[in-house]
Amino acid sequence: MGAAESHIWLEPILAGLVGYVLADLGSGVYHWGIDNYGSAETPVFGPQIEAFQGHHKWPWTITRRQFANNLHALARTVTFFVLPIDLACHDSVLLGFVGVCSGCIMFSQQFHAWAHGTKSKLPPIVVALQDAGILVSRPQHAAHHRQPYNNNYCIVSGVWNEFLDTQNVFEALEMILFFKLGVRPRSWDEPNSDWTEETETSSQVALP
Repeated sequence: MGAAESHIWLEPILAGLVGYVLADLGSGVYHWGIDNYGSAETPVFGPQIEAFQGHHKWPWTITRRQFANNLHALARTVTFFVLPIDLACHDSVLLGFVGVCSGCIMFSQQFHAWAHGTKSKLPPIVVALQDAGILVSRPQHAAHHRQPYNNNYCIVSGVWNEFLDTQNVFEALEMILFFKLGVRPRSWDEPNSDWTEETETSSQVALP
């Protein structure tokens, strides 16, 4: 009986772990895409593209936003996709995967915000999770905001960053898109004022 009960718990837990790992990969692929392609005029994704590309210029603003401000857009999207699955499916393994994966995706912007935070101002549990590699660390994400601005895209745990960067995965995808569609990524251009971080001023401290 005990073995059977542990088996019931083990599979959903493992499925959740897979969801956590894949959420980090998904955050990196998505972050790479909207950092490098499209503009504010791009249908559907325009506002997110503008926000992420502008984030390189004003990265500190994400730490000034309220918790709900960082999460609300992703929360709406996640709810739209996950609620039907939750209502229609009763498979604990699938729900374990979907729940953890979607939860990590929804909270990824807050993990991202914490990666920009000052260690002394972060909750101790957040610092401990960052130091343990469970959440993306501040030093790892800081590398994304330094030239050449084409690495460390993953913002859940960052566990995929080293593999994606050392294996030049995104560079390969960029070459494919360039030769197939003739589209250049922003990371190929010489960094300009759009990439360069501006210094925070006292007039910019109070943000919504």
